[in-house]
Amino acid sequence: MITTVTGFFREFNLEVETEGDDFTKASKILFTADINSISTNNAQRDTHLKSPDFFAADQHRELKFEGKRFRKHRANYKLYGNLTIRNITKPIEVEVEYGGTITDPWGQKRAGFTVYGQINRKDFNLMWDAVTEAGQVVVSDDINIHCTLELVKQAEVKVAAEKEVAHELER
Repeated sequence: MITTVTGFFREFNLEVETEGDDFTKASKILFTADINSISTNNAQRDTHLKSPDFFAADQHRELKFEGKRFRKHRANYKLYGNLTIRNITKPIEVEVEYGGTITDPWGQKRAGFTVYGQINRKDFNLMWDAVTEAGQVVVSDDINIHCTLELVKQAEVKVAAEKEVAHELER
């Protein structure tokens, strides 16, 4: 409670599908993270986070966020979706700051985003608590979400499917 511990997942996947180049018309936003890949740069704390006191990684292998709606909100955007931790799914909303879109020197289209939000860990049955001798809480109920993302436009599925068919015909 007197300092903020930051952490991240070393193994994760993010899939975003949009209609054309307009990311606000996303038809799919799916983020998954391997709980066993969590890192706070402290092995003892990471082991505790994977234990039944927190994520119960042996039983619940992944964290999942499925975006449902993306809307303009003031100068930025709001992303609404369902977050699943320990097989408990709750609706959440996060702020999304759009950094812009560029075409890099290799011709790839890239878009940058920063995501901010907050959840209550106890909503997902992350219930472990401890109190110091001085009566201070060791772990806050609130977990801040802060992600920086750079998405790279991939070839359209139709093109990929045509290449797959062509490859099959060559065999």
